[in-house]
Amino acid sequence: MAGPTTRRGRGRYRPLAEINVTPLVDVMLVLLIVFMVAAPLMTSGVPVDLPKTSAAPLNQDADPLTVSVNAEGKIYLQDAEATLPELVGKLQAVSDHKADRRIFVRGDKGINYGRVLEVMATITQGGFTKVALLAEQTGGSAAAKPATTPPPGAAQPPAAQPPAAAVPRRQGRG
Repeated sequence: MAGPTTRRGRGRYRPLAEINVTPLVDVMLVLLIVFMVAAPLMTSGVPVDLPKTSAAPLNQDADPLTVSVNAEGKIYLQDAEATLPELVGKLQAVSDHKADRRIFVRGDKGINYGRVLEVMATITQGGFTKVALLAEQTGGSAAAKPATTPPPGAAQPPAAQPPAAAVPRRQGRG
């Protein structure tokens, strides 16, 4: 049997030319839910417990490079581990030698602040001009700009910095 038919007249059957949309809608809703659940899980990165701040997120027009320092003090460029001496070379290779490429430094809140500043100083000594610290949002609405590093030898910015990520990521230890 080819499908639903209708009877018209005395003995003629004609195929029903209507599409049943209900199964299509059901499948699309299931796919929508799957993608909504899976999208936050697809962000890969180094697990870092960011400090909290109440600053507003920034508008970003280009994807920044992310340098992370985890709780053990290991340095990661995006998802790849790097040592401090080779960090500038890898950043220059990834950014096509563009000194104005935005670089975000993420440091675990349990790590020594001096280690994070050492990483930031190494990046700025390598010639990069747009380096900022990241922090996790707590839900406040104060607007602020990211902290950029001053030239080497100048006073360093305070520890509490505004977030640069539009969506706060919660990655705990348990």
